[in-house]
Amino acid sequence: MAFGCAKRQQRGLAEQTPTMQHADPAVLAGLLRGAQVTAALTGAGISVESGIPSFRGAHGLWQRYNPMEYAHIQAFLDNPAKVWVMLRELDDLLSQARPNPAHYALAELERMGKLKGIITQNVDNLHQAAGSRNVIEFHGNARRFVCLRCRRAFDHAALDFSHVPLYCSCGGLIKPDIVFFGEEIPPAANRAAFDLAEACDLMLVIGTSAAVMPANFLPKAAKNHGAVIVEINLEPTELTRRFTDYFLEGPASGILSETVTLLTRKAG
Repeated sequence: MAFGCAKRQQRGLAEQTPTMQHADPAVLAGLLRGAQVTAALTGAGISVESGIPSFRGAHGLWQRYNPMEYAHIQAFLDNPAKVWVMLRELDDLLSQARPNPAHYALAELERMGKLKGIITQNVDNLHQAAGSRNVIEFHGNARRFVCLRCRRAFDHAALDFSHVPLYCSCGGLIKPDIVFFGEEIPPAANRAAFDLAEACDLMLVIGTSAAVMPANFLPKAAKNHGAVIVEINLEPTELTRRFTDYFLEGPASGILSETVTLLTRKAG
């Protein structure tokens, strides 16, 4: 589940990539066997099966909360009590969510040595909960908090959410450690994401249209450095028509679970 970030890409759809092929888990398993460095880029779609609707989807928070009033950093600074109405609902939603088979499949691919790391636009911590170790949090993590004055870090369990806004002992506002609209991507995460994108020879794009900047530049960076782009989504996206080499249509949980099964069977 992605939160804030820069802007949605506005340019129109390009013609479908001439080399784009529809594929299945058997094809994906073959690509994973042959790749030297595989990266995954995940978005809100991978967590929908965990009960977390996309922010922009039919049942998402942006249907009820204007993101410029509730998810912009200036809105938080000006009226934190108002923004916390939405943040408490988000916290309740994320607290109930559990990893689904897609998260576990990616963790297993990492354990098997078939996945170098995950770049996630989501703030839900579900990749880590599933056991993934190398997770680059492009938009931060909603289970962590930080004081905007002294930069002290807080774990979710250390805070009392019955009284919000939250304040640090120094008097500073405590904010979820996620990227609000109007904030920059954390430099370390941005650098690590592009380093991985440029180093991989296979990128799995899962549950995202990659239409929001600057995350939309990651598949392009991978492609420009020679990577094969595999997209797993419920329907074609702008990415499909511009950069995707192999498209697997359907829920990520089924596709990735079957792929892991095929790889395990071959290894055995």
